Amino acid sequence: MAHLLGGENLTIAFATRTVLDGVTVGLEEGDRIGIVGRNGDGKSTLMRLLSGRQTADSGRVTVRGGVHVGYLDQSDVLDGDSTVGFAIVGESADHVWASNPKIREIMGALVGEVDWDANIHSLSGGQKRRVALAKLLIGDDDVIMLDEPTNHLDVEGVAWLARHLKQRWRANEGAFVVVTHDRWFLDEVCNRTWEVHDGIIDPFDGGYAAYVLARAERDRAASVMESKRVQLVKKELAWLRRGAPARTAKPKFRIEAANELIADVPEPRDTVALSKMATARQGKDVLDLENVSLAYGDKELFDNITLRLAPGERLGIVGVNGAGKTTLLRLLNGEIEPTSGRLKRGKTVQTAVLTQEVRELDDVMSMRVIEVIEREKRSFEVGGKDMTAGQLVEQLGFTKDKQWTMVKDLSGGERRRLQLLRLLVGEPNVLMLDEPTNDLDTDTLAAVEDVLDGWPGTLVVVSHDRYLLERVTDHQMALLGDGQLRGLPGGVDQYLELREAALAGKSSSAASQGAAAPSGPSEAQKRDARKVLNRLERQLSKNSAADAKVHAQMATSVGDYDALAGLNAKLATLAEERAGLELEWLEASEVLE
Repeated sequence: MAHLLGGENLTIAFATRTVLDGVTVGLEEGDRIGIVGRNGDGKSTLMRLLSGRQTADSGRVTVRGGVHVGYLDQSDVLDGDSTVGFAIVGESADHVWASNPKIREIMGALVGEVDWDANIHSLSGGQKRRVALAKLLIGDDDVIMLDEPTNHLDVEGVAWLARHLKQRWRANEGAFVVVTHDRWFLDEVCNRTWEVHDGIIDPFDGGYAAYVLARAERDRAASVMESKRVQLVKKELAWLRRGAPARTAKPKFRIEAANELIADVPEPRDTVALSKMATARQGKDVLDLENVSLAYGDKELFDNITLRLAPGERLGIVGVNGAGKTTLLRLLNGEIEPTSGRLKRGKTVQTAVLTQEVRELDDVMSMRVIEVIEREKRSFEVGGKDMTAGQLVEQLGFTKDKQWTMVKDLSGGERRRLQLLRLLVGEPNVLMLDEPTNDLDTDTLAAVEDVLDGWPGTLVVVSHDRYLLERVTDHQMALLGDGQLRGLPGGVDQYLELREAALAGKSSSAASQGAAAPSGPSEAQKRDARKVLNRLERQLSKNSAADAKVHAQMATSVGDYDALAGLNAKLATLAEERAGLELEWLEASEVLE
């Protein structure tokens, strides 16, 4: 493999803190490198140095002659007065770029729904991010560097970007470096990992899963098996190893070594015990949305949806932008009233919501971190263990020094951690998280997941981070933008399949409308399809209610192994039935596309 660029003995400090201390790294053709590390440890700084956007205090960066480097900045660097079209293609004529299928695909995936003539300053943060990403990807750079490219992308967008990067070059051509907290993305696209910590860089072969294993082995060799950090790494490794077969089938993931390392690690969650605790805290009734519809002007966001949350249920919500994910949480929390239908709330239910903006900390900006938590309570029970406020705060990454920092001086990720802690110590029994991974590094995410593992309540998570959804929730549902809420027995992969089928149906429909002799289903076939869809929606709703009922029965049958075996069999039957109904629904919906 040919050398593309490298950094030799790079050192850089800010004020009195040395961020990188004499590090040497190189980038070869075929490298797909993910950079991980805690917030503030120098991930973005390293990438800016390698791209020539920042100069080190000492050391040097060399780039092979003729190598072009593209860079996606974490912040907004677009000219606000230019149009979307000019920002992406400059003065290039439409017929020039539109004749290139690669560029057409990038445009369609990232900015297909953005007004081509709109000024940049009129766009949302997510739209600006997509424009900047499209501008980078249509180029022919030999190396691209991506700083948090998955920010503002939904599950579908992240999956598309991963597919694009995997197909952009041949295996031994080109290279990219990416900084992101999205662990699924790292594992999907990277063949090497650089961990930045304490001023140095530790290289690992493989993506995120292989990195977690290698780091655990490294720490074991250093005789620190009992440290909190190692326990988190082992616990996450256990989940990775026991998770989806595709994640562990890669040759780079040394299965025998992983099995030996996690032999003494319990499952991340004791589901039955947590369900029993949740039932005791909440009773049998939690939150039910019954035949709810919600309209804003002429747009109907929800159309006669039903959702029943059981004690201890862990539900993940995915969906297209604008489909109403955040609005669904607000409905469940009673913040807004539906146009029709009702919210049924259990008598003992206490909800807490982590919003995307974290405005809830505005009233404590002048307080210190430990003071914010101690104001709520001085001792807590987490996962059956008693903890002081200081211990709980430290578990989520606030060192003893950091605990005395003023809230106003915290970073965005630190504020998000603090607000989550504040919600948890308030002892709600229903916790709703809206995009909780924003601004958090991979180590902090593992710590957050560890806290949630021992939390005995009902959990609803809205996120584009599929790793988090698969890690902390037991099942997922989707909002596809058509007013309906659908179960996903096949998880996030099924959601992506549904979206791909829907988009293919639209393209097919558009093509048929432009043909001289259009063909398609008759009005009678469409009427029949609508009847089928209505029937399937009712059956899926009944299936969901039956599933919740079985989970509630399991929570009250702890210790009765015969009963639990029978209930497990019922769950399997319901899951099989649900999968068949989902397939029927997809087939019927294609008629109406």
